[in-house]
Amino acid sequence: WLPPGQVLCRLINSLHPRGQGPVAKIQASAMAFKQMEQISQFLQAAERYGIAATDIFQTVDLWEGKNMACVQRTLMNLGSLAVAKGDGLFVGDPNWFPKKSQENRRVFSEDKLKEGQSVIGLQMGTNRGASQAGMTGYGMPRQIL
Repeated sequence: WLPPGQVLCRLINSLHPRGQGPVAKIQASAMAFKQMEQISQFLQAAERYGIAATDIFQTVDLWEGKNMACVQRTLMNLGSLAVAKGDGLFVGDPNWFPKKSQENRRVFSEDKLKEGQSVIGLQMGTNRGASQAGMTGYGMPRQIL
């Protein structure tokens, strides 16, 4: 049911406002050329929607069924992007898809930045209580009594 491309074209059209879908004509054709063309239209529309070109499968991956993991990855990325856009066009359970990371920019004042330069972080450790007492020179044997 997926290789003819009709379901994919309806899917990408459903993520756009009614009447503004990227695939204008969805055809029910038994001809292989027409079906592959519809898959190609879906892929072009998915890239325009925001899916990275490296995350999009090739038409033959689905048509010949040789790389279905890549097809699944594309559909999962499309779902994640649709949920992340939050434009109200996605209908379904958003928990099915991994959540996209979003920018969380922080702005600090100059005073706060200068204050942070004088603090020694705990990752640096501490030298409290450190001394060289009991140290012997290098190359000397350890005295065992």
